[in-house]
Amino acid sequence: MEHYLGNVLPLYSVIPFIGMLLSIALCPILTPNFWQRNYGKVSASWAALIAIPLVIAYLGEGINQLLTVIIADYIPFIILLGVLFTVGGGILLRTTLKGTTFVNAGFLVVGSILASWMGTTGAAMLMIRPFLRVNKHRKYRSFMVVFFIFMIANVGGALTPLGDPPLFLGFLHGVPFFWTLRVIAPMLTVLIALLLIYLVFDAYYLRKEQKERASLCPDPDSNDVATACTISGKTFELLGAQNFILLAAIIGMILFSGSVKMGSVSILGVHRDLQDIVRDVLLVVILIISMKITPKALREENEYSWAPIQEVAYLFFGIFVTMAPVLAILKAGEAGALGFIIAAVKEPAHYFWVAGALSSFLDNTPTYLIFFSTALGQFYPGMPESVAVSKLLVEHPTYLMAISAGAVFMGANTYIGNAPNFMARSIAEEFGVHMPSFFGYMAYSICILLPLFGLVTLIFF
Repeated sequence: MEHYLGNVLPLYSVIPFIGMLLSIALCPILTPNFWQRNYGKVSASWAALIAIPLVIAYLGEGINQLLTVIIADYIPFIILLGVLFTVGGGILLRTTLKGTTFVNAGFLVVGSILASWMGTTGAAMLMIRPFLRVNKHRKYRSFMVVFFIFMIANVGGALTPLGDPPLFLGFLHGVPFFWTLRVIAPMLTVLIALLLIYLVFDAYYLRKEQKERASLCPDPDSNDVATACTISGKTFELLGAQNFILLAAIIGMILFSGSVKMGSVSILGVHRDLQDIVRDVLLVVILIISMKITPKALREENEYSWAPIQEVAYLFFGIFVTMAPVLAILKAGEAGALGFIIAAVKEPAHYFWVAGALSSFLDNTPTYLIFFSTALGQFYPGMPESVAVSKLLVEHPTYLMAISAGAVFMGANTYIGNAPNFMARSIAEEFGVHMPSFFGYMAYSICILLPLFGLVTLIFF
């Protein structure tokens, strides 16, 4: 049914999706007050602009497509983000460490390691608040959050199916759990390069801040200077550690849903596997438990609020609904209105860049599946998937490495490329960090990430 819609949907059906992206990019700059008060209404308006014509023109097929997006994709997406946001927000790291260049680099390294084992969203939500807190004294912080998004919320999640949803989808389709460790070389290439670039940025801005502070604190022997300019000792105190048990439970639920088969049920005509429903229900239970067992005072000290996840929920509703025709057209392959894109993808470098470019703006999970299926069709047309996947892993592993790396790495190209990007940005703004606009962020990604991805292409793909 989805392929049928993809075959017949016109190219102009992608206009609401483009309008949704432009609203996110331009409204906060051009009409910030209006956007802050009405972003949920704007998102709902773009969703309605595609949903109503889709239902009128295609009746049952259109309704089923929208219900599938909401029930099978959007609701599980928000549940997972919500529970990770809540559990991560219940862990408080008190420290007298100050955000020096090498302290910050340590945060980025630890977060990048964690990302492959607890997910980019889990690692980002765990690390973002302490990262911002140790840098509260720093004047220039927006670049720090940009590199945090690059490394922890995206590239660091490339090693295991736990790291990022597209890799987990590959695991469900027969890719062995540890096969994605093959991506370690391109991942380390990008991470090490990003870390070195970060060190240059941080050292520059730290020297700039020190010069500005020196003009305000000219007498280093005065008591006032000692209070304002001294860096205190380095201690740690971890509170809310019981939430780490809940994080482990979340990972267990994800693995459970991918390893157990319990049959399926139909919800308003949308087929969902029972194990996925059980997973989502238990994730909601974990969220409630975290709220119950975490002292309110701890969350207040952690500056926890529902505003970031509310913004993500409203905006990604519009993104998911308006994205539905785009994904349907892409899934139709060469028969769809975007068939020229699929037809042009032949070599590993093509897969890396096209899958990555689309993952920068679309949900990287279905994008991964589209090009995963394209590669199987290119080499093993008509062959059963289980056999084709086994042969692809042995005979053409570089193709799957390129798809995996593109889908994970290039989610960092925009704020909407991966959900934790947007959440990290929202939390940073709550901490008073003036974050770059949508296009301002892309200026960073174009100047820093794209050359690195070009290097990865030359070396590996």
